[in-house]
Amino acid sequence: MEFLVLVLDLIGTFVFALSGAMLGVRRRLDLFGVLVVAFAAATAGGMTRDVLIGATPVAALSDWRYPAITLAAGVISFAWAPLIERLQQPVRMFDAMGLALFAVAGTQKALDFGVPPPMAAGLGMLTGIGGGIARDVLLAQVPLVLRAELYAVAAFAGAAVVAVGHWLQWPPMPCAIAGALLCFGLRMMALRFGWHLPVALQSGGDGEPPDAMR
Repeated sequence: MEFLVLVLDLIGTFVFALSGAMLGVRRRLDLFGVLVVAFAAATAGGMTRDVLIGATPVAALSDWRYPAITLAAGVISFAWAPLIERLQQPVRMFDAMGLALFAVAGTQKALDFGVPPPMAAGLGMLTGIGGGIARDVLLAQVPLVLRAELYAVAAFAGAAVVAVGHWLQWPPMPCAIAGALLCFGLRMMALRFGWHLPVALQSGGDGEPPDAMR
């Protein structure tokens, strides 16, 4: 199971780094800026989780594969940005895939370190959305993961499946697959149909739904 968590973490790192780098390209950052945003988007959630569960030194800083993967994703995005821009639907699909992989891998790693299932599910969600929050803070915008179509909700749903499966002592592999599929499916359906949670009406506001994920 440890190998599976590592594989999911590395795949999620690449797709999140790609998504973060592309947003940096759209904001017309230079190469260094694109690489910084890619690294933040890909590793911030996992680093936060590792610090909270005591898994130090954190994997993103102690394992050369993580910076290598984010560097590759950043360079690819910077060099072939027009091509990737034309592949918006696949990029969104990869982003949803990264969210699912990070959510289930983060939950499983927390469970492996003895974290109780309810808290592990929260840490799994944090692993999934933490990178997006860091990315958006770096780019001076309200984190889209907190106001877009079921982004955090999908991450928590996938993480909860893994946590509940652990609590019921079900085999971890099927639970991880089921959680990832649920998270990915919710995210893609939300993108397809514009699903989102209710937004509070403000004085004089019109209650418009949040912007779609870009």
